Amino acid sequence: MIDFFHTYISPDAAERIAGLLATTFISERKLVSEFEMQLASQLDILNPIALNSGTAALHLAIILSGVKQGDEVILPPQTFIASGLAIKHAGAIPVFSDIQYETGNIDPISMRNKISHNTKAIMVVHWAGYPCDMTEILQIASEFKIPVIEDAAHALGATYRGTPIGALSPFTCFSFQAIKHVTTGDGGAIAFMDKDDADKARKLRWFGIDRARSQMSYLGERIYNADEIGFKYHMNDYAAALGLSNLNGFSARLDRLRKMNALYRRGLEGVDGLKLFRQDADRESACWLFGVHVERREEFVRKMKERAIPVSVVHQRIDRNDIFGGKRADLVMQEKFDSTQIHLPINSGMTEEQIEYVINEIRTGW
Repeated sequence: MIDFFHTYISPDAAERIAGLLATTFISERKLVSEFEMQLASQLDILNPIALNSGTAALHLAIILSGVKQGDEVILPPQTFIASGLAIKHAGAIPVFSDIQYETGNIDPISMRNKISHNTKAIMVVHWAGYPCDMTEILQIASEFKIPVIEDAAHALGATYRGTPIGALSPFTCFSFQAIKHVTTGDGGAIAFMDKDDADKARKLRWFGIDRARSQMSYLGERIYNADEIGFKYHMNDYAAALGLSNLNGFSARLDRLRKMNALYRRGLEGVDGLKLFRQDADRESACWLFGVHVERREEFVRKMKERAIPVSVVHQRIDRNDIFGGKRADLVMQEKFDSTQIHLPINSGMTEEQIEYVINEIRTGW
C-alpha cells in the first residue's frame, strides 16, 4: 500500500524516550538545548529556538518583527490557514499577494505591488519545500526596510543558492508536526539571523521570564519581574527526545526523497495533460510534496484512486475563508493554480518501485 504521508519514527526513539521517562523530568531541560544545537550543527540553521508548534513559531516571529495591532503583513494564499491566523493572532491584517503558477510560491512582482505604508512584514512560504525567489524578495524587503519571515514548515533541509533555508532572513519558522520530515510529535522552531532576537525569543517562549538569569529564592520561588507579554510556547524534553532521534539519518532520507523527485520528473516529462512544477538549478527542494498541474483533474483523481494511488490537493487558497474576508479577485495565478494543482505521494516510506508504479499508471492516461 502507498501512503500519501508517512510519519518517520527512528528505531532508537522508543529507547531514548523510555530513558527520559525513567527520569520523570520531561519538561524543558537539557534535551531541548541539545535539539537546538543539533539543528544548528547538522543543518546550518542559525540560532534556532525550539517551540511547541510551527504556528507558535510564526506568531512569535511576527511579534519579534515588530508587527503591531492594525499593521499589514503580506503573504501568499497558497499555504495552510495557520500562516494567516498567526498574523490575526498578533492583531495584524493579512494582505494576500498572488503566486507563481509554476511553483505555488509568492510572486515577488505581486508582492511588491501589495506593499503600502502600513506594511510591517512580509511572510513567504516555501511551498512543498521548494525555496522562493529569495534574492528578489530580500532586495524588495531591503528597499522598503521591511523584515522577511519565512514560513519553512515544508522546507527543512532545503537550500537556496548554496545557503540553507534558515540562514537567509531575519526569521525562519519550521514545523516538526507529525507528518513533517522530522517530527517531535508536534513542535516548531525559529531560526534567527540576529542572536539578540534569539535571546528575546528564548525569554518570550516561557511567559516572558528569562529562565537562565532568574535564580531560585531561598523560599523556592523563581525570582523574576516580567516586563512584557510572554507565551507558553517552549518545547519540552519529551518532544525534543523524539526530535533528536528522528534527526538521525535525516540527510540520507532527504537524499532519497530528492532521488524520488528526480524519478518523477524524468518519468512524467512530456505526459499529455500534465505539467510539472518549475525546478531551478540554483535551489534544492526539501521535497515534502510533489506537485503537478493536470487537465481534467477529477478524472485524474478517480483513475488514480482506482489504481490504489493516493493523490490529493493540498491546501487550497486560504483567502477563501471568511476570517480573512473571502476570495480576492485580483489573484489570477492563484485562481489558476487552484483549478489544476494535485500532489502525488512522495515520502520516506516509499520505494523506488512504488514511484515507478505511479509513473507508469499516470502514463497510461486518465
